[in-house]
Amino acid sequence: MSKYSLKDYNFLLFACVLVLSAIGVLAINSATMGEGGLATRQIYGVLLGLGAMVAVSLFPYKYILKFSGIIYLGCTALLVVVLVYGLIRGGARRWIEVPVINQFQPSELVKIGLVVVFAAYFGKYEEKIGRYNIWLPAFGLALVPIILILMQPDTSTTIILCVEVFSMFYIAGLSYKFILLALAVIVPVFGAFIVLLKNGYLSFLGDYRLGRILAWFDKDAAIYSDANLQQNNSIMAIASGKLWGKGLGNAGLESVKNGNFLAEEQTDFIFAIIGEELGFVGSVAVILLFAIIVLQCLRMARKCADIEGKVICVGVGMLLAAQSFTNIAVATGLFPNTGLPLPFISYGVSSLASIYIGMGLVLSVGLHKERPRQRRYTSS
Repeated sequence: MSKYSLKDYNFLLFACVLVLSAIGVLAINSATMGEGGLATRQIYGVLLGLGAMVAVSLFPYKYILKFSGIIYLGCTALLVVVLVYGLIRGGARRWIEVPVINQFQPSELVKIGLVVVFAAYFGKYEEKIGRYNIWLPAFGLALVPIILILMQPDTSTTIILCVEVFSMFYIAGLSYKFILLALAVIVPVFGAFIVLLKNGYLSFLGDYRLGRILAWFDKDAAIYSDANLQQNNSIMAIASGKLWGKGLGNAGLESVKNGNFLAEEQTDFIFAIIGEELGFVGSVAVILLFAIIVLQCLRMARKCADIEGKVICVGVGMLLAAQSFTNIAVATGLFPNTGLPLPFISYGVSSLASIYIGMGLVLSVGLHKERPRQRRYTSS
């Protein structure tokens, strides 16, 4: 264990995580109206998660990176196990049965596993970042878990993972020209995908997933009324909260959740509960808490002296930014309906465990920081 000073501990980040976790427990208890014991389980998950976060933060992150190879193989093996033995829900195979915690979603753990893997990888080859033979294996390492997750299928997690990976590649030294080139290809391809989709040429991809996308593009069509039902009800719930909300635990007839208008309100649509019961003020407060955490991650990356710490902070920060933004965008109708938990707030052991570990890594970077050193590059 290296020497450290608690004055370097980011207590602001820790406090924001704690407040969001508390809001999550209250929102889950309200969403389930205290039934099923989900709020109690969430409390246990939060306590264990906070303990894991503190424990990880006290370990030097450079020591944790030594196990990157084992972590990568473990994550890949878990994804393969999911495809072979995973539980099927809603036409997707994303979960495995685990003793005590019941169902576990390995793709959540992979999000943090890849942060460790690429922090170690770019730290090892820091002085050779300018060489193409360093980047090709990096893309290969990212491609394997991305393809395995896409096969489940889990498109939303795949997209989040791509955002996370590209952000880590960029901070490690990938030229912005390559990213612009990738966007120049992706944007027209996505446009062509939408055109083909709306004209019925992509039916082989599955009616369920395609229906969600088409419903989002044509919200007023009667044929898509069922697909849009959840998002419409979520928007109605958020709007009904007005400025100050109806109060946590509201059980009146005017509550949207009490009419069974929302499904999975404790997970995918937890922000609708926050909007209805805490109002505009509470919703903005939650968004600001996420913004503070993300900005703290990026600030710590800027101040970090080594590439490993930068990759960790940017990777976890962008993961949190992309996932929280997507969840809130779905709840407010800005994005097509997709199943992504809201970090720290939604019910779920897998999501809680991974994001707390990620925060622990970020805190470790701030606590075990190194003195600045000059970076050198060699070209091919």
